[in-house]
Amino acid sequence: MKPVLLITGGSRGIGAATALLAARNGWSVVVNYTHNAQAADAVVQQIRQAGGEAISLQADVGDEAQILRMFEQIDTQLGRLSGLVNNAGVLDTAARVDEMSWARIERILRINVLGSFACAREAIRRMSTRHGGQGGAIVNLSSVAARMGAPGQYVDYGASKGAIDTFTAGLAKEVAGEGIRVNGVRPGIIDTDIHASGGLPNRARELASQIPMQRAGSAAEVAESIVWLLSDAASYVTGTTIEVTGGR
Repeated sequence: MKPVLLITGGSRGIGAATALLAARNGWSVVVNYTHNAQAADAVVQQIRQAGGEAISLQADVGDEAQILRMFEQIDTQLGRLSGLVNNAGVLDTAARVDEMSWARIERILRINVLGSFACAREAIRRMSTRHGGQGGAIVNLSSVAARMGAPGQYVDYGASKGAIDTFTAGLAKEVAGEGIRVNGVRPGIIDTDIHASGGLPNRARELASQIPMQRAGSAAEVAESIVWLLSDAASYVTGTTIEVTGGR
């Protein structure tokens, strides 16, 4: 039996790259998506065509009931969960804080923070030796915005990722004695379509000159760090957040 890995927001960008790499490294992958079933199914098909195992499951991680349903489906279809990548996250169009609506801020925090908390909670209930589990690994996706703040653009997004950094540090200590490792990855400017969703589709290329390595990163490069943290090669690593920023 292959270990089972859930990747939230696994249909595109960093999530999709992580799904493909994890499958090549022996994981049975659950590709979670919110709306785009076609994109999620395409990732699953790529994995299966390469000889791997994967399924796609719809759930909005901003909705607790949908999260609970997803975990129950994993229990039924694949069995015990061994890994979780809290990758799903959203941002909104560039704006100052004094231009942000309550609804915008609430949506960012609900999906990026509450969703990650709830998914981790359900994973711990299945992985922790305290609950009769056999251990596992959790990787939370942060952002360089957590320490840079994203002024004039996405302070709400940056704040949500700052919360993820603290969450990673605290949760790692909380469950370290229960067979669960918790780590984070903090990407910098990565060339994915999340920039388009924020109204700045060319942002990665436009900011390349501000990065010491003079280029944006790729989703595949971030996936390498995530999959390493999930692996036995990182067996003594917990409470750590790896920067994948090109030196930014």
